[in-house]
Amino acid sequence: MRILIVEDEQGILNFLREGLQEENFAVDTYVDGISGLEAALSNDYDLILLDWMIPGLSGIEVCRQIRKVKNEVPIIFLTAKDTVHDTVFGLEAGANDYIKKPFEFEELLARVRVQLRKNSGEHAILSFDDILLNLNTHQVFKGENEIQLTQKEFSLLEFLIRNKGKVCTRTRIIEHVWDIHFDSDTSVIDVYINFLRKKLDADSTKNYITTIRGVGYIIKEN
Repeated sequence: MRILIVEDEQGILNFLREGLQEENFAVDTYVDGISGLEAALSNDYDLILLDWMIPGLSGIEVCRQIRKVKNEVPIIFLTAKDTVHDTVFGLEAGANDYIKKPFEFEELLARVRVQLRKNSGEHAILSFDDILLNLNTHQVFKGENEIQLTQKEFSLLEFLIRNKGKVCTRTRIIEHVWDIHFDSDTSVIDVYINFLRKKLDADSTKNYITTIRGVGYIIKEN
């Protein structure tokens, strides 16, 4: 999952970036409204964290401009403003949620996960064929047997399942599972796909992940 943060306070920005990356999100960061808006309109994000008071364009104006083009991406305002009027003003500008500074990372993470589930129309469980992912506990089951995955393997499988029936290109996988600024060759994806296949296909006659040569990967219901 790929998140955009637009926040000009460097301490908060670093805190959010590091925390979300530890939770296995791919994170892009900007410190002003103009570059943040350009990134939001140019790229495909799963969620945007937007500070209210940023240079260039205010968070309110950035939110309004995003909503003229993109209605589905969830936006959460980060702000020190705390009146009811401010809350209503921010929500009417197009935000989905609003968290007041200072805040605990656990609360922010919970709000992020709620918005991601709402936006995808799903609950905490993802499934494909006889594979089940629990997003809350980060457990994966094949039938009744639990499969042990690393965090990156889990995120890769989550992305493939969220896009089941669609070809996932290497570029999209890099952007959503790793990071838009990932510097290595995309062959790292092939390595992790092989890791997943060994774990998913073990003791099974099924091939869960199909390679589309020269493009990427797809999973389809059998």
